[in-house]
Amino acid sequence: MLPVLKINPCKRDLATVGVIILFLIVIFLAGCDRGPNDPGWDYFPDMYYSPAYQTWSDNPVLEDGVTMQPPVEGTIPRNMIPFQYERTDEDLERAGRELVNPLGASADVTDRGAKVYSVFCMNCHGERGDGLGYLYTSGKYLVPPSSLVDQKAREYPDGSIYHIISLGYGVMAEHASLILPEDRWKAIIYLRHELQKDPD
Repeated sequence: MLPVLKINPCKRDLATVGVIILFLIVIFLAGCDRGPNDPGWDYFPDMYYSPAYQTWSDNPVLEDGVTMQPPVEGTIPRNMIPFQYERTDEDLERAGRELVNPLGASADVTDRGAKVYSVFCMNCHGERGDGLGYLYTSGKYLVPPSSLVDQKAREYPDGSIYHIISLGYGVMAEHASLILPEDRWKAIIYLRHELQKDPD
């Protein structure tokens, strides 16, 4: 005759309670993360989903009814140094007198300047800076870009070139919104020490 296994009812109740607690924990954890793009249950949806307005949408909360507001007058974005010059011939000359390149001509600076030049300048001014860039030689651009290696360009002060890169000149558009201030100086160093270098 086989022995009869007797289970203590208290232990059976504890095991049942443990299974139920484990089940509830699993359900709770599953409710916290229903998927990789779903954060789970929203216990306070009015706080979780803010009624944000799109940038160009109307906004009934603000006085002028526009969501995209201009910066407060007189404020300057963090890490930005305002450029105190206008796109005029007078300010071009003034920048040439007042602005001095703060960087030295090290290998790292020149290498970075070469990269900046290849991305932002070479298509117009050419690989050698002679004004024969692809946009002109391919016929896509009819106005010949100026040479950066002729005598006139060599006589320009660094500050004037910085002014031209920043605000543009003639048909050349401004590049201040595209090139960081430090990178503009590095491109000038590359121009001076590589493109305008006299051949040996």
